[in-house]
Amino acid sequence: MELRSSCSSKLSLLQVDITQPQHVQHLLQVIKTELGLAGLWGLVNNAGVCVNFGDAELSLMSTYRRCMEVNFFGSLSITKTLLPLLRQARGRIITVSSPAGDQPFPCLAAYGASKAALNLLISTLRHELEPWGVRVSTILPSSYRTGQSSDEVYWKRQQDHLLHNICPALLQDYGEDYLAETRDLFQDHARKAAEDLSPVVNAIVQALLSPEPRVRYFAGPGVGFMYFISSYLPYRFSDTFLQKLFVKKNLVPQALRRQSGLILHAGVNHTNNTNNNNNNNNNNEEKPEQ
Repeated sequence: MELRSSCSSKLSLLQVDITQPQHVQHLLQVIKTELGLAGLWGLVNNAGVCVNFGDAELSLMSTYRRCMEVNFFGSLSITKTLLPLLRQARGRIITVSSPAGDQPFPCLAAYGASKAALNLLISTLRHELEPWGVRVSTILPSSYRTGQSSDEVYWKRQQDHLLHNICPALLQDYGEDYLAETRDLFQDHARKAAEDLSPVVNAIVQALLSPEPRVRYFAGPGVGFMYFISSYLPYRFSDTFLQKLFVKKNLVPQALRRQSGLILHAGVNHTNNTNNNNNNNNNNEEKPEQ
């Protein structure tokens, strides 16, 4: 209702679940009816979901599958279905992806893997569709507060779901406090994210309307600098940059803390034993004659 009241009267709204083939086919029929023989000028792939966050080992397989289902297969389904209309109009494909598809952001393995697959797909389409006159662009935004990213209730439910489904031995190795810290860091990052989406919107408009659209648009502060660091500086610089930019954990997994404590305890015992042996050796030495 908000879109209908605030946007142009020419705007048509249709709710579509891009993971459902019947919904996508219905969308195709609606577009054909609306446009006739004109073809489709622009497709903007903007659907995306981050199901949960956490270390790759801690992420459930269902998390990986859900991210791939929406972020990759959903966008692929829509794009393949509408490609004949886009080729007919020699139109544009604009995909809003994420730097997480190119950069190893901590705790975003599932989301990042799905975006990496999407980025490669879009780059391949760009080459293949060039002879058809279809221009393909990717938008890479910085961090923005969108959807459920700042919904603490949602992330609490996701955290509870993880705790109920994770392998007990794995939970013991990492510890609930380690998972809780990850959640708190992520929520803090989401609260600090920008709310003004105009850099992303402007990039989409440019990609749709420019006579010579770019292959990639960096939408928002810091994105271009991030890619510069990852491209030209040693890995240790980019790793440090990503940790400071996203989530920098203070806790290590519980098993490593226990191991560190055992090593420290063993080290103290070893030092004490060495000192005792030295004292005994000194006592056993023959005293010099007076």
